[in-house]
Amino acid sequence: MANSFDVVVIGSGPAGYVGAIRAAQLGLSTAVVEEWTDEKGGTTLGGTCLNVGCIPSKALLDSSQKFYDAKETLSAHGIGLENLTIDVPAMLERKNKVVGQLTDGIGGLFKHNGVTVIQGRGKVLAGANVEVTAADGTVSVVEAGSVIIAAGSEPVKIPPATVDDEYIVDSTGALEFTEVPGRLGVIGAGVIGLELGSVWARLGSEVVILEALDEFLAMMDTQIAKEAAKIFKKQHLDIRLSSRVTDATVKDGKVHVRYDSPKGEHTEVFDKLIVSVGRRPRTVDLLADDSGVTLDERGFIFVNDQCVTEAPNVYAVGDVVRGLMLAHKGSEEGVMVAERIAGKPAQVNYDCIPSIIYTHPEIAAVGRTEQELKSDGIPYKAGTFPFAASGRALAANDSDGMVKIISHAETDRILGCHIVGPSAADLAQQVLIAMEFGSSTEDLALMVFGHPTLSEAVHEAALAVDGHAIHVANRKSR
Repeated sequence: MANSFDVVVIGSGPAGYVGAIRAAQLGLSTAVVEEWTDEKGGTTLGGTCLNVGCIPSKALLDSSQKFYDAKETLSAHGIGLENLTIDVPAMLERKNKVVGQLTDGIGGLFKHNGVTVIQGRGKVLAGANVEVTAADGTVSVVEAGSVIIAAGSEPVKIPPATVDDEYIVDSTGALEFTEVPGRLGVIGAGVIGLELGSVWARLGSEVVILEALDEFLAMMDTQIAKEAAKIFKKQHLDIRLSSRVTDATVKDGKVHVRYDSPKGEHTEVFDKLIVSVGRRPRTVDLLADDSGVTLDERGFIFVNDQCVTEAPNVYAVGDVVRGLMLAHKGSEEGVMVAERIAGKPAQVNYDCIPSIIYTHPEIAAVGRTEQELKSDGIPYKAGTFPFAASGRALAANDSDGMVKIISHAETDRILGCHIVGPSAADLAQQVLIAMEFGSSTEDLALMVFGHPTLSEAVHEAALAVDGHAIHVANRKSR
């Protein structure tokens, strides 16, 4: 195996493998260093997202939603079912099959594009070289013209709730329950907590989510967050804000959780407890002291807008750098860096990156929130449209939520789109495309949208910005 490449990528998650493939497409000799192995000792590609994150969680979310629909909503369509059961091991087997198909696919893409896989743990040395420690402890050095660090992230651990991988688990363990917990506790009402809590709530668990913050989904538009909270309450997700966990102890096969709230100290008993309080960059033992790469106070690698570190010819992308920890953001950074290494102009538009929570209904956002614009003193106008007024949503018996579009009060340029509702992720992407081209709400208002479609809710929200909505009474949103 060659020990010298134009580009060496550390990590094969969405940021790393996409960057590696693009670099190889551009004619650069490329290697990927990956330490993750399977039970047979082979290299596991795809990182957290494909193996224990985005993909397996969505597989379980879809399976659990189908079960929930069959149990709770199909009767509205005149469909009756009796003796409905859920086979959790079969559900997990399907999830694992989906994961395997996609991770194997990355291996095929690497082979097709001529990307070399090096198994081991990578460390950045001085001079843009990479030290690789194999599983057997063997150490070698790979010379690189450029290094792309894409080491990813890992779950944050908290002292009050030590993960034991049996009763107290992190996001990875929550994907492997072999039976539905009777009572499930979740620490953290963020993206991961809501998604994992939703999976098991749909399958029959009594779910209690404990959130230390006093504001629900603080990163989302406040109006959308409040609407989402109402919907989740109807779904019997017990979300308790201002609830700080102080201790979690396993006794007689149960998890006893103590937490403080404004009303005092409380104790809850659960069959399982999921700790999902966020993720942190995986940068420990990643950089040699003389590598020239620097970290900020939170452990993220310091980079500029083009993902260039302070060390010559070393780049960092994805979860190890500033910004939201999103697979698609990391992938686009990987492409940008590969193209810049090849001498091409490239830049990620960080103002147009969608954020999505895959609950049901989905929550999706792109651009600025109303509270951010208020805080910055930017003049704006906003329009909303409820899915309850959408013929397509009503026909599908899926009409919770709304679309909200915000534009500049003076230029009419679209500044943000926020949605809670059916197919929110795909609908927000439509507005993102418009934003990428600098469109106004008038542009959206003048477009012809198919009928009956969920997309009409986007059209009506754009019309509502200026009080021109047709299928709902127009009101000022501020």
